[in-house]
Amino acid sequence: MADLVIGIDIGTGSTKGVLSDTKGNVLYSEVVRHETAFPKPGWAEHDADAVWWSDVVKICRELATRAKGDVAGLCISGIGPVFLAADERGTPLRNAILYGVDTRSSKEIDELTERYGEETVLKKCGNGMTSQSVGPKIEWVKRNEPEVWAKTRRFLMAHTYCVFHLTGEYVLDHLAASMCEPLYSPFTNDWVDEWVEDICGDLPMPRLMWSNEVAGHITDNAARITGLRPGTPVAVGSVDAFVEALSVGVRQPGQVMLMYGSTMVAVQISDRALEGPSLWSCAGLLEGTSNLSGGMSTTGSLTTWISELTGLGYDELSELAAQSKPGSNGLIMLPYFSGERTPIADPDARGLLAGLNLTHKQGDIYRSALEATGFGSRHLLETIRKCGGQATEYWAVGGGTTGGLWPQIMSDIIGIKQYIPEVTIGASYGDALLAAMAAGCVDETTVWNRAEREIVPNEDNLELYSEMFQTYLDLYPATAPMSHKLADIQRR
Repeated sequence: MADLVIGIDIGTGSTKGVLSDTKGNVLYSEVVRHETAFPKPGWAEHDADAVWWSDVVKICRELATRAKGDVAGLCISGIGPVFLAADERGTPLRNAILYGVDTRSSKEIDELTERYGEETVLKKCGNGMTSQSVGPKIEWVKRNEPEVWAKTRRFLMAHTYCVFHLTGEYVLDHLAASMCEPLYSPFTNDWVDEWVEDICGDLPMPRLMWSNEVAGHITDNAARITGLRPGTPVAVGSVDAFVEALSVGVRQPGQVMLMYGSTMVAVQISDRALEGPSLWSCAGLLEGTSNLSGGMSTTGSLTTWISELTGLGYDELSELAAQSKPGSNGLIMLPYFSGERTPIADPDARGLLAGLNLTHKQGDIYRSALEATGFGSRHLLETIRKCGGQATEYWAVGGGTTGGLWPQIMSDIIGIKQYIPEVTIGASYGDALLAAMAAGCVDETTVWNRAEREIVPNEDNLELYSEMFQTYLDLYPATAPMSHKLADIQRR
């Protein structure tokens, strides 16, 4: 049998792994569910050992027992950017502070922006600092948990924490580093030394590498724990959304991935770093590429909230939503239930359901949540275009693409054709491809996935949705002052 590879993705609510051959055929898959901690409003955390490492070990052991051939390589991706403070041995000193859904560092964002200058940060980093940025999260730990900071000798993310414990190597990929504003510049593909020194002090920074490079090899101890062969090469890996883009072949300038998950993420590939003040200007997974991207904070997690609130399952809610007319019978939702990342970058934004009357039913409300994702995605994609992103092709990935209603609503609102890939497993499949690249089994031009179907917009709905989109845009500035007051009350 051909060489095999393992790809593992650590998500917000679960970790997924695949065992694949080097032609892209998935032989086995495994899922381990886990909890995200929300200790305070605006805080989101993971226990790195109990969640990240435990999940990776379980999946490695299970897939290793399934493998009927040599496992040639392993790659891990994960939620990001996140900040885990660890000691020199990689032992966590506190829970990891998660990506933009954790909004605790708003004060530090404002202060660092004022200290360095908004325009200067934009010129060096490609975008400003937001709740997504790691630099302010580090600053928060320094100020609020000095006893933790005093012991911190390793700055790790979900994937690099596992790489460290598998190989002993302290690395970070360029793409994840470029989401650590203001510590890294995608224009030079290197750390911004003066700001690293100011924020991180004498904290040793990880060695920068590209995602498909070999970070190191599985140690004897890690082999005993995981069941994998000592010396197996481990790729550097990266942040999940971008690896998911690779999983469907999105790697050429102009290609766009829309990820339907707990959050919605749009990734557009470019041939050079672009400035996007309210977006994420990032290095690419592979050397010589860049990304201009953004993400909403609450999409799939909003459908989960409605399901739990009503006691109805997703299939039943989708059936009810399909019976509701486009426009949800005059309902419109702002999906800012966890603040919002891009393009408004407002951690204190809050959710809103406008237009309610006594005739509205559960299906209308659920449909309005799906439409809110469409409006938010259109806002995001139009912002990317205004910053120089020239989209030519859209690929939809993630669990939300399995049903027909949500992708159709998205196409109708945005006015785009979406390709749905044959393999919809997600980032873990992209990880398997990165593992194959790192192991030398395939080259960087290899594409495993193909389109299974297309979603084209219904022209009958375009005019209504364009009208409602303008209302969506108007609602946020009109209600933001009240939302900010309520966010303040929620923090008390």
